[in-house]
Amino acid sequence: MQRGLTGEYRTTSVANETVRAFVPHPLPPAPPAHITPDRQRLLERALLACGRLDAITALLPDPDLFLYAYVRREAVLSSQIEGTQSSLSDLLLFEIDEVPGAPFDDVVEVSNYVAALEHGLQRLREGFPLSNRLLREVHGRLLARGRGADKQPGEFRRSQNWIGGTRPGNAQYVPPPPHEIEACMAALERFLHAPDAPGALLKAALAHVQFETIHPFLDGNGRVGRLLIALVLHHEGVLRQPLLYLSLYLKQHRAEYYRLLDAVRLTGDWEAWLDFVLEGVEQTAAGAVDTAHRLLALFHDDAARVQALGRAAANALRVFDALRRRPLARIDALAAQIGIAYPTAARAIDALQRLGIVREITGRKRERVFAYSAYLAILNEGAERP
Repeated sequence: MQRGLTGEYRTTSVANETVRAFVPHPLPPAPPAHITPDRQRLLERALLACGRLDAITALLPDPDLFLYAYVRREAVLSSQIEGTQSSLSDLLLFEIDEVPGAPFDDVVEVSNYVAALEHGLQRLREGFPLSNRLLREVHGRLLARGRGADKQPGEFRRSQNWIGGTRPGNAQYVPPPPHEIEACMAALERFLHAPDAPGALLKAALAHVQFETIHPFLDGNGRVGRLLIALVLHHEGVLRQPLLYLSLYLKQHRAEYYRLLDAVRLTGDWEAWLDFVLEGVEQTAAGAVDTAHRLLALFHDDAARVQALGRAAANALRVFDALRRRPLARIDALAAQIGIAYPTAARAIDALQRLGIVREITGRKRERVFAYSAYLAILNEGAERP
């Protein structure tokens, strides 16, 4: 269904140039997105995949372990879409005060993303409403340190931005003028809480496009827009644990993602966008289920190998369990966490090295860092440094 423009162009002046800025109509689309039988089946498959993901996480012995890992994986992937060079290992090294292999500013950006996502999810758990205030708080965490710290963290922009091109006059897209931002975002907030709003998956898909079209911040809009999807799905109770993140799918289909955003604005093709997102949800949820099964099998098999060590097995299992929770660690941190002496922890690490479960990644003789290699390799799939 072709609707034409989903907003209006407003003439505005930026840096002595006259440009046309796009102001979107409020959601929901008018007329509503057409849910054909095929699209309904796609929606049902996506919801079924989410249900399977919810079921596997309910069976996990330690869901927080997967949440810890998935949040960080999402932070790496979402930041890579914006051009950072950081990997999951870089982030984990940074979190234990080690020098990462990627540029420092890149890793700070990824660390900020973790803080922003965790803050947003925690606020929702506390009963705080999914609101513009929450999005501003999340944005404040995202730009708290490093690049972007001078771009009005936590505030809607007060100047014109643009996407693509070297200046507003040759930009690919010019979002609404700053004086329109409050009204546009207030309308988006009303949509999120409207009693007749569509179900969670459709709501998240529509809200993401609207947020990206408004582009309400000077920096960090892409990352906050992707966070918004996770926040909507968590707020709507699609999953008990927030383990569904679309950044890998969007990274793999980046050109199509941007093409469809433009198509919504210019032709009103919400249906193609919804198909794209629903396919992404189905693939992403199925991928997360597969990853959970593979990690459980890995932990089971490796634990069995450790148990075969005989007298050394008890302490080695305790160290192994700590590495399941945090797959990069120094021996002193492991000893303190578990409550054993440093030499005992060192012997356990030696045993795990001989089994090929862990490897040392710094090449140093002192303050060495050990990684649970196979665990990291599974998490890193698709999130390797560009």
